[in-house]
Amino acid sequence: MSKQGTIIVVDDNKGVLSAVKLLLKNHFEHIVTLPSPITLPAALREENAQVVLLDMNFSSGLNTGNEGLYWLHEIKKIHPSLPVVLFTAYADIDLAVRGIKEGATDFIVKPWDNTRLIETLLSACRNSSKNKKRAEVPKTVSSMYWGESNAMKQLRTLIEKVAQTDANILITGENGTGKEMLAREIHALSNRYRRDMITVDMGAITESLFESELFIKKARLPMPIPTVLVNLKPPMKGLCFWTK
Repeated sequence: MSKQGTIIVVDDNKGVLSAVKLLLKNHFEHIVTLPSPITLPAALREENAQVVLLDMNFSSGLNTGNEGLYWLHEIKKIHPSLPVVLFTAYADIDLAVRGIKEGATDFIVKPWDNTRLIETLLSACRNSSKNKKRAEVPKTVSSMYWGESNAMKQLRTLIEKVAQTDANILITGENGTGKEMLAREIHALSNRYRRDMITVDMGAITESLFESELFIKKARLPMPIPTVLVNLKPPMKGLCFWTK
């Protein structure tokens, strides 16, 4: 098994640092352990890290999680695309979810499951590498102009996250607000960007035709329904945008 590069682990519990370092030594070439986040900015500039495992609480007696969120923001200021996995106690799960909304890649609950911890960190590294390689490849789809408002920045962050998943996505809005543009941007940012995106106008299909024609073998579809959708065989591996 090939090892990943460098991981930075930040936790004020030296026992946790030792245990994590021992667990990850077969999966990462270099493991940097920090008992305090104060030295984290310097470590980020010195090390070519692939992922950061960040505890959410550092001050004795304080369990608000705000320290972890603060340092998450500091990491993103230095390396916006660096994956950060939050290390949290069971009671901090709501804060961890908030952290994901604010830029974290995932979170691990203490006490942790070894397999889950390893898989989460390796997955974060792999996705980061894919994103870098994809960014280097010219795309046929023009990038969307996002603007600089806070609302658009939040929307872009959300789109970049969901584009990496296989989840079904519901986009709502009035006619002319850019739903199809947003769908095309999701496709461009997804792992399927090399494959086709097909738009199906549901307003052109009657209710009786939807099931009896669209998914039945050798169905004869009325134009302009894309015949590539018939049977979905071989299964379409691109993106289908259903609109009405």
